[in-house]
Amino acid sequence: MTSTGVTDEAEDSGPGGYAAARLRLLTEGARSGPPRRRALAELTDGWLAGLFGAATEEHTGISLVAVGGYGRGELSPRSDLDLLLLHDGRDDKAVAALADRLWYPVWDLGIDLDHSVRTPQQARKTAGQDLKVHLGLLDARHLAGDLGLTASLRTAVLADWRNQAPKRLPELRDLCAERAERQGELQFLLEPDLKEARGGLRDATALRAVAASWLADAPREGLAEARRRLLDVRDALHLATGRATDRLALQEQDQVAAELGLLDADALLRQVYEAARVISYAGDVTWREVGRVLRSRSVRPRLRAMMNGRNGGKPVAERSPLAEGVVEQDGEAVLARTARPERDPVLPLRAAAAAAQAGLPLSRHAVRRLATTARPLPTPWPAEAREQLVTLLGSGRPTVQVWEALEAEGLVTRLLPDWERVRCRPQRNAVHLWTVDRHLIETAVRAAGFTRRVHRPDLLLIAALLHDIGKGWPGDHSVAGETIARDVAARIGFDGADTAVLATLVRHHLLLVETATRRDLDDPATVRAVAQAVGTEHTLELLHALTEADALATGPAAWSSWRGSLVADLVKRVSGVLAGEPQPEAETAAPTAEQERLAVEAFRTGGPVLALRAQTEPPADSAPAPSFPASPSPPSSPSSADGPEPLGVELLIAVPDQAGVLPAVAGVLAMHRLTVRTAELRSVPLPDGVEGSVLLLDWRVAAQYGSLPQAARLRADLVRALDGTLDIAARLAERDAAHPRRRGVEPPPPRVTVAPAASRLATVIEVRAQDAPGLLFRLGRALEAAGVRVRSAHVSTLGANAVDAFYVTRGEGTPLPGDEAASVARGLEESLRT
Repeated sequence: MTSTGVTDEAEDSGPGGYAAARLRLLTEGARSGPPRRRALAELTDGWLAGLFGAATEEHTGISLVAVGGYGRGELSPRSDLDLLLLHDGRDDKAVAALADRLWYPVWDLGIDLDHSVRTPQQARKTAGQDLKVHLGLLDARHLAGDLGLTASLRTAVLADWRNQAPKRLPELRDLCAERAERQGELQFLLEPDLKEARGGLRDATALRAVAASWLADAPREGLAEARRRLLDVRDALHLATGRATDRLALQEQDQVAAELGLLDADALLRQVYEAARVISYAGDVTWREVGRVLRSRSVRPRLRAMMNGRNGGKPVAERSPLAEGVVEQDGEAVLARTARPERDPVLPLRAAAAAAQAGLPLSRHAVRRLATTARPLPTPWPAEAREQLVTLLGSGRPTVQVWEALEAEGLVTRLLPDWERVRCRPQRNAVHLWTVDRHLIETAVRAAGFTRRVHRPDLLLIAALLHDIGKGWPGDHSVAGETIARDVAARIGFDGADTAVLATLVRHHLLLVETATRRDLDDPATVRAVAQAVGTEHTLELLHALTEADALATGPAAWSSWRGSLVADLVKRVSGVLAGEPQPEAETAAPTAEQERLAVEAFRTGGPVLALRAQTEPPADSAPAPSFPASPSPPSSPSSADGPEPLGVELLIAVPDQAGVLPAVAGVLAMHRLTVRTAELRSVPLPDGVEGSVLLLDWRVAAQYGSLPQAARLRADLVRALDGTLDIAARLAERDAAHPRRRGVEPPPPRVTVAPAASRLATVIEVRAQDAPGLLFRLGRALEAAGVRVRSAHVSTLGANAVDAFYVTRGEGTPLPGDEAASVARGLEESLRT
């Protein structure tokens, strides 16, 4: 055993000496990574061997064996010890007494222990019944006692593994797939499990087991380094937390990054993602090879012999042409025998496009040959290369695995050098499911489904690939992305007009959804601003499809029928402007008959009157959605179980004009767990000869949980809120105290700004803050305190972030002067910080 410099002291001083030596080893700064793991394993080996020697004089027929991670010599600071006490079937009491003298000192030091006591026959039988036990025994390593006994078990276990490989490897593949389904993909998670997630340390161990079967082997390039990186991160995580954990939680990432000498948590995640990507790709390749070998073995021996006999004893593999220089063989796209990558610079893209179109993986051997021998493309690209890239991007879901194969060998960065800045780049936003680069490919996959609704599918697909390319640069990613998109478009051979369209799409890829959800679409200035930015109807058509593809590829929280309906409404209005249709003047629309009825009823009763109406995407020629008034006896809340998907519920409220209406309504809705999507407030004049006015609130709401409350209950609480008998702030505080939210990472501070030139009718104040129940209630109170009137509110929530826009005016209905608007914004921000 190699000396560590502390092993002798640990052996001489017993558990206390081992603990002190272990502590020094883990705290000395000069040793980390593989050297520290080896030294810790050697130190532990010596201590356990000393315990074994002190506990028994027997050196034959019994041995102490390290298995699993400890067997591989990979001890992280808080790793448990996997130990097997192996014996030849001697007296159980003597073996049990020896086990106690070994296990209790380990427990006394607070070290987790996974232990077993078995004969070789028992160990093999258990391994045959439990795949995880068999995997652990593959890494068995002798610590003390009878070396021959340990060696014979290792030999037998390995022979069993190879003999049973056709049965055990499919079990192992299913186990990996089930774990991936449960834990997710390491390369995309913000709080990944370094061991259990797909592409983690468990998968790396599984690849070692496949190699030990001799049935197939994993790609070795970069695999050992990827595994080392994940182990180094786990070591740092153990030291940072003082716990045996494999989950890289957000609150610990900065400390782990500092432990590893990295710039920040993003640099840490990027390293983790890169390592996971290597292991995941190696797993994909390896399991395909395992499947191919097992399928070939299942062919009846006589048939296989007949096939081999026709080819001089060599197996015959059927090859079907896919494209020039590309054929299908054994379920993969491979290079044809006549292919000459060194003379054909378009071949990498042609092979990738052919594989994706056929729904086949691109052979690793083909990709490696292309990466090492293919000539670089000229600048600008020839038309065929551009067409093949568009074909690859337009192939839908199969594009992903083909793109991953190209990226694994560095071909993507060679084709698109700007890709390197977004590769494996994390997105610290719970709305996003993917890293930046994978999100771009997912957007292209989604956009492939929309190519029939646009006149230039090629521009849509390239824009999808590039729309977030600026996230690798400082500043506004849309602005940076516009410049990069121009360069890339020119490099791949688009003309000036197409390049300009692509630059516009990238620059404004967020314009439609942000405007539709945060601005007043009835304000002509809003629609004209979008039309001016977009420029043409064809560009608008492409931008509409890109907007939906981008949102769908982001995650479920980024798109809904409600968002889609708002964007479609905006696109329809902008299209009218671009087509030269006359636009309405900037004036308040006349109230509908129902609104007038509610206003009169509110004036007559002197209190609020409510109506609920389901908002859906109605089929063609459908009747208007039904309305549900608050009195005399409202029906149950509307349901969409048998109809179109609901966009929410329209809540109409008429109430005699008075102070505090906005916070009162917002607070009551928060009490009833209703999410506000949009809110419009305006004063409705009463019939001639009647003094006074009525406030009309037209809101879109949705239930957070379960069904909507009845309108009568909402009205009753609103009456109490307006007359001061219902303390909304106290009720919300009580609910928060009864059900406190789990505190995670400290969110960034709120930010309130005045949107310049957003409307000629009002001043637009935009609020960005952490979403929370009652947020709109707090904002309403602050706006009331500032003495401004809210004309409309547009509420947008993405994950944990709320982005709300308020159209506010002075009491007489005019926009706020610049200094007054800035003062109101500062006041709102201060109210949110307290």
